[in-house]
Amino acid sequence: MLRTFPLIRVLLISIPPLIITFGGAWEPSSIHPITNDFSSPVNAEASDTVLAPTPPMGWNSWDSFGTTVTETDVRANAEWMARNLKSYGWQYVVVDMEWFVANPTPEGNSKNARYHIDGDGRYIPDPARFLSSARGAGFKPLADYIHSLGLKFGIHVLRGIPREAVEKKLPIAGSPYRADAAANRSDTCPWNYDNYGTDAAKSAAQAYYDSIAALYASWGVDFVKADCMASRPYKGDDIRMLSLALRKTGRPIVLSLSPGEAPIDKVAELRSYAEMWRISDDVWDLWHSNVAYPQGLNDQFPRAAKWATESQPGHWPDADMLPIGYLGPAPGWGGNARISRLTHDEQRMLFTLWCMSRSPLMMGGNLPQSDEWTKALLTNAEVLFVDQHSYDNHQVIGGDDIVVWTARAPEQKQFFVAVFNRSENTQAVHYEWNKLGLEDPRYNVRDLWQRQNLGARQSLAISLAPHSCVLYRLTR
Repeated sequence: MLRTFPLIRVLLISIPPLIITFGGAWEPSSIHPITNDFSSPVNAEASDTVLAPTPPMGWNSWDSFGTTVTETDVRANAEWMARNLKSYGWQYVVVDMEWFVANPTPEGNSKNARYHIDGDGRYIPDPARFLSSARGAGFKPLADYIHSLGLKFGIHVLRGIPREAVEKKLPIAGSPYRADAAANRSDTCPWNYDNYGTDAAKSAAQAYYDSIAALYASWGVDFVKADCMASRPYKGDDIRMLSLALRKTGRPIVLSLSPGEAPIDKVAELRSYAEMWRISDDVWDLWHSNVAYPQGLNDQFPRAAKWATESQPGHWPDADMLPIGYLGPAPGWGGNARISRLTHDEQRMLFTLWCMSRSPLMMGGNLPQSDEWTKALLTNAEVLFVDQHSYDNHQVIGGDDIVVWTARAPEQKQFFVAVFNRSENTQAVHYEWNKLGLEDPRYNVRDLWQRQNLGARQSLAISLAPHSCVLYRLTR
């Protein structure tokens, strides 16, 4: 049985306020900075005790670079984020998998990979790709640069211990153990060859996780995406050991678990050890998929509905990255570089579903290649407010054609309503407000994507094109 450790992390981040101009009575000065309790609009006491009081927002290298990302690429994306997105709450810059491989391929997971590893059996950045990591500097220079932009730095790791460290019986830093004492050679990740599993019954396993966490903290890492842990199989011991190791460092580090779908019956454990965990396998620029990997936008609707009520400040079910904008030059799946194959309506639908379910928002597109439409999608402060500050988010009408979600705003008598057309045909939608669980017979309606006030309405009556959505704010 997993032991529950007391929450000892402190708030690392300061969410910059979203600058929002609303029509109607909702003024920016009345907006609460953080919604911390879904049972009531505001509980200010929680915000200083949790590491991720709102869903983390950032960029991850996987969708555009696979495992080939370089320091130049990371810096360019960080700089674009700092200039264009930081003021809207975007802040994490995450280097995804196999940053330690000397001969990367976009999709990664090669049996022929050549690794960079230190004398204590820990992966270190490939100095040919991350020039500032030379001479033992690791990721510290890159992290320092990203911090200088007012952003946070993250990396991807895989559960277990490097095969090379085990075979060479390298020492485990800060302990009397060697790598072979921590390993379970029969337990490996089903889709990756880099590591052996760990033997949680042996103290050496915790010592190894402690050693890598200490290294990452010394680099200035703020976010760790840990893979091959949350599903197929669920590795509760590794989650616990890594989480404890990160906490021991004294540095607040967000822990994100991957891939999914994480088992919902483990939600209490997930909340004990992580800030976010995946609810599906990788989502790419597809409407629907018939295979487990990858998944498409339309496949996320039932998962988002199932997991939305499990969100709480500090602990967020994660619908995966946003495969929008330009995916290139070397995307981790799908072949050649490309503009997202999702239409504009579908990209807006994806963003709306993620926000209404309060998923973390991790942009996958290559930010400096973003066109004005993509930039506008990422900087709609009224829509981002839904992701960051709404509560009581849930699906009220579900189906293969029309799906409706509602959520509450921090202010009394204000609500959000999203309507999605999953079908292949235009749909006429008409609901009285009370059919959506809304008590008042009349609301002032604002379209958040169009940024237009629509006036007072006595019901929801719209026509939706295929694969499109609307997102409204309702005010009494």
